Amino acid sequence: MLQIYCALLGWNCPGLEEVFDDMDRTIVHFEIPANDPAKLREFYSKLFGWTFEKFAGSEMEYWMIKTKAKDEDVGVNGGMMKKMDPNQRPLNYVLVESVDDFSKKLVQLGGKIVMPKTEIPNMGHFAVALDPEGNGFGIFESSQQ
Repeated sequence: MLQIYCALLGWNCPGLEEVFDDMDRTIVHFEIPANDPAKLREFYSKLFGWTFEKFAGSEMEYWMIKTKAKDEDVGVNGGMMKKMDPNQRPLNYVLVESVDDFSKKLVQLGGKIVMPKTEIPNMGHFAVALDPEGNGFGIFESSQQ
């Protein structure tokens, strides 16, 4: 996308590919669906010491999970919600530059979008997909970049 922008402005942007090749497309969030969120919150809290905070920015009941201290480099925080489907499974979300671009790319590679690009106010956008073998995952584009 930046390459197109550079071309439209007539700028020379050498090394742009390396910038994108070096982006850390890592897991940045996980979600645990629960039949009984209160029971699972207690389980994970007692097992690992995780803390849970109700997320006010969601229409559904959603709790943010804190698994690590704010200044720690190791670990990923997550979320928990009431299951919307009996077959719903945990998901990992990968940080990407553009949900739109990666949605197109994953479809071209044999994947499938099962929940299209959705906004999380003041945070970014996400989509949920299946890989070619049916494994679910999410992609997340931060508005904080």
